[in-house]
Amino acid sequence: MMLQRDIKNIYMIAICGTAMGSLAAMLKSQGYNIAGSDNHIYPPMSTFLRSQGITLYEGFDPTHLDSPPDLVIIGNAMSRGNPEVEAVLERNIPYTSLPEALKHFFIQGKTSIVVTGTHGKTTTTSLIAWLLAFAGKDPSFLIGGIPKNFGQGFNVGKSDLFVVEGDEYDSAFFDKGAKFFHYLPHILVVNNIEFDHADIYDNLDQIKLAFRRLINLVPRNGLLLANREDPNVMELAPRAFCPVETFGIDHDAFWRAEHIRFFPNSTTFNIVQRDREFASVTVPLTGYHNVRNVLAAVGAAHRIGLVPDVIVAGLAQFQNIVKRMEVKATVNGVTIYDDFAHHPTKVRSTINGLRCQFPKNKIWAIYEPRTATAKRKIMEDEYAKAFDDADVIILAALHLPEKVKAEERMSVESVVEKIKQRQKEAYYLPTVTEIVDYVAPRVAPGDQVLIMSNGAFDNIHQRLISKLQDRFGAKR
Repeated sequence: MMLQRDIKNIYMIAICGTAMGSLAAMLKSQGYNIAGSDNHIYPPMSTFLRSQGITLYEGFDPTHLDSPPDLVIIGNAMSRGNPEVEAVLERNIPYTSLPEALKHFFIQGKTSIVVTGTHGKTTTTSLIAWLLAFAGKDPSFLIGGIPKNFGQGFNVGKSDLFVVEGDEYDSAFFDKGAKFFHYLPHILVVNNIEFDHADIYDNLDQIKLAFRRLINLVPRNGLLLANREDPNVMELAPRAFCPVETFGIDHDAFWRAEHIRFFPNSTTFNIVQRDREFASVTVPLTGYHNVRNVLAAVGAAHRIGLVPDVIVAGLAQFQNIVKRMEVKATVNGVTIYDDFAHHPTKVRSTINGLRCQFPKNKIWAIYEPRTATAKRKIMEDEYAKAFDDADVIILAALHLPEKVKAEERMSVESVVEKIKQRQKEAYYLPTVTEIVDYVAPRVAPGDQVLIMSNGAFDNIHQRLISKLQDRFGAKR
């Protein structure tokens, strides 16, 4: 879609989504007049957007468009029937999707570093953006989380580098192509390829087709960084027209990690490039999945021209991401974590990472199946195997179960029974109240309580923390 060049006033429908809000602020910083609407306008996004001088409207109303903007950006959660969407179509107002707008206003003409995969995108994108910023490269970036080094998930830098987290979800109701098709990858990271987004993909083959088409977009003078240990990635990598560098713990990987050692707050390992020692690094991350994320980031940073000493120093100062193994509190030796895990593989990797940190401590894994994929019956067996490194497993009720057809819907009770068959202690406790009431009196100093959900999970973290403070007489 070609956009006109003389755009001044932009209106955004569903402006309060994480990516939409970030794009709004980026556009505002470039001098555009931005306004937008959403059904649920509340802090922190509402406060942030208003602080940027952006006009917000509560609810969707065609009168918001009575002074026609030059362009409307429509969020991918919107569909036909939305009053503002209908007004845009009826009044013939130019419109586009978020990914297309990002390409038009920010990515075109830059060296685009795109990070993809079923999981690990946010961490890897944050690592790359931080390494480039640490090296003084001043990159632009858009990340689907909040890296603590930056305090926000976006930046408009002065360099010709743009780092973006790209996924295979569709772009808008009028553009069913994957978002990452718009991002003009010059350096492409593919962390892994698994079945996900069951609301728009029927099977793994459809997802692999999307990734195959993405790989086909990388120019010959670009670079594909591919996870050596993911068979689906390695099936597609030979189709690239550009050079391919693999990464992983596998001995045959181009970028590989050796002598990995896990500590309570960090991981150290040696990075080998081909067969040459590249660097010895310490990162404040843990788990084998994060070792791979670091290797991918190092490969991208090296391609941009960062030298080993700068990479080593930058990695040591990385501060992780909000809601990625984020410590919410430690009460009388009981540590409560918040993590975004929303897919069986991510759940398994996250718990394993915590086990690597604390091999002898008791781990409580509390999980809310929330995404369209997580709530489907086809995931039951995978979830049954995902919790093996935990000592006590608690599963909550499906979030909005009615969003999945009854015949396709996961039975949480069935998953719990399958976990028990693996000789694990597991419970189905549907509500947060039940979970908190069960966990709070039973945890002991040294226990690690890992709470996983890609949503608010009914404020479970603070509710559990408050109960523990009451139990142990700790200060609130």
